[in-house]
Amino acid sequence: MIFKTPTQYFLTAGASEGYTRLNAFDGALLQAGIGNTNIVKMSSILPPRCQQLSSIDLPPGALVPAAYAAITSDVPGEVISAGVAVAFPEDMNMNGLIMEYSGKGERRQIEEIVRTMAVEGMMLRGWELKELKSIAAEYTVASIGTALAAVVLWSSD
Repeated sequence: MIFKTPTQYFLTAGASEGYTRLNAFDGALLQAGIGNTNIVKMSSILPPRCQQLSSIDLPPGALVPAAYAAITSDVPGEVISAGVAVAFPEDMNMNGLIMEYSGKGERRQIEEIVRTMAVEGMMLRGWELKELKSIAAEYTVASIGTALAAVVLWSSD
């Protein structure tokens, strides 16, 4: 097995300009503090009882599961944003739900959309919402830019 069930998580976001689309994405990862790891994109479930940390000192080159939203644009002057939200159920023995969203527009608009998505996901499951956390990044493109937001998971074992 490559991954253990995560026991910790943190929310992070970054934005960057780059020479190419990939350079802009790499810069956003670096600004978010996760650029020297191998991000493994995962779906949207936070294991029960996962503990939030402000950040985690991730080992360089580590395989790191993350649910993330990212948007890259090469339209100068365009405002782009990416956001993630985590919804927590009343029953702490149940999993949390992560939603990701990115698009053209300001951070507050994108964050409002992704928070609404997380609430809707809880309603679809028939679960009572206890808490909602979110983060988003906004970027105004100069040449080629990326905005990224992520929920990064880690195991303390």
